[in-house]
Amino acid sequence: MQRPGGHHKIGAPGQAASAPALEQYRRRASRYDTELLAFEPIRDEAIEQLQIGPGDCVLDIGCGTGLSFDKLHFRVGRSGRIVGIEQCPEMMAQAEERVRANRLSNVELVLAPAAAARTHAMADAALFHFTHDILRDEASLSNVLSHLKPGARVVAAGLQWAPPWAWTTNGFVMLAALYSTSSLEGLGHPWSRLESRLANFRVQHTLLGGIYIASGTFDPAKH
Repeated sequence: MQRPGGHHKIGAPGQAASAPALEQYRRRASRYDTELLAFEPIRDEAIEQLQIGPGDCVLDIGCGTGLSFDKLHFRVGRSGRIVGIEQCPEMMAQAEERVRANRLSNVELVLAPAAAARTHAMADAALFHFTHDILRDEASLSNVLSHLKPGARVVAAGLQWAPPWAWTTNGFVMLAALYSTSSLEGLGHPWSRLESRLANFRVQHTLLGGIYIASGTFDPAKH
């Protein structure tokens, strides 16, 4: 399926989408943008920490409806490139419409699970915004990181368990995670599998410990 300025690629045979996650996001597609409005300041901060500039290439992993595209484009400019990877066709259809409506000629859309996605790009940065299932999957991380240049900036943001005393926050995290992830595994340290592959790693916490933003640089020696 072609469109001006980019194209869809299907992932490698035999690497199927996660059925529970796919079904979850198909149900949410029509209201996804509204659901994430409260988390836009987190997106802004995560994108700021990518430290990207004109001419850079950035991977938007689990891009959903393309909510990050305009903000990424503002930084990389028309000389840069954005690669949006998403496994849900309903989400991707909205991302494609956003690209058309905003005339973003430098966006490539890849319809495939993160573990199977293929692109010729070697990126300067990668964004994982509220993509818990992807961050907990070794095959997904290996594939994404194989498309990064040495020293590329990597930023991930999402839900995490707060300290035990923050029971109200953890109630929110539980409800949000049950609604938006296929597993609660690793919710204590969602970034742990990413951390082992990056240098200069750091994590900051917000919303009483219920949200994190993790960042680092890709180190091929750790990959």
